[in-house]
Amino acid sequence: MPSRQPTKPRKSPISARLAAPIVAAAPATPDPVGPDTVAEIFARLSAANPEPRAELEFQNPFTLLVAVVLSAQATDRSVNLATAQLFAIADTPAAMLALGEARVRDFIRTIGLFNTKAKNVIALSRILVEEHGGEVPSARAALEVLPGVGTKTASVVRNVAFGEETIAVDTHIFRVSNRIPLVVAPTTDKVQAGLEAIVPAPYRLNAHHWLILFGRYICKARKPECYRCPIADLCRFPAKTAAP
Repeated sequence: MPSRQPTKPRKSPISARLAAPIVAAAPATPDPVGPDTVAEIFARLSAANPEPRAELEFQNPFTLLVAVVLSAQATDRSVNLATAQLFAIADTPAAMLALGEARVRDFIRTIGLFNTKAKNVIALSRILVEEHGGEVPSARAALEVLPGVGTKTASVVRNVAFGEETIAVDTHIFRVSNRIPLVVAPTTDKVQAGLEAIVPAPYRLNAHHWLILFGRYICKARKPECYRCPIADLCRFPAKTAAP
């Protein structure tokens, strides 16, 4: 009787399919728009809102600084609700110091990270009193060493309080810049540097406000409202949304 030849193991069709590498198809990022288009974008945003304003409520450079520090990972509305009573009794660094950390904490308890933020508000108030005569400095380096203050906060204060042509980049502006795209970059610092290099001079002072309001109310994160966007024909975002 002839001996049986050993049968070769048969590959499972599933194994065969899985043997090949799986590569996800990622849409290519469009190239940033050119200088003429950048100018037209800001001309339209300017026409739609000639005098944009910050939505945080403040009375002076110090209360602006505190409000921006408190706004980290919080909405402007929640900050405004908390600071209305706080700023009524403490609108200077000296008054905030006199109020003390515990009372500041009570005023801002409805805001996320209120314990850390109360410590930072008191600590930065002390530095302003002891090293700056109770005034908020306009220099970026002097602002960024204050507790709770980073590049974005310093840029907002310099722009809004002192009229510097800085473009602070938050999550909305970061998204809008990479989506249109104006500047394609992986970090907020690089987006800020790129925007400050390409935004035409007549629009630079208010560019931060236009972009943040545009990102909040039209170019939203999950579902941008492209059907009512004033720059839809200039934007290169491939997945534009239709009217509901």
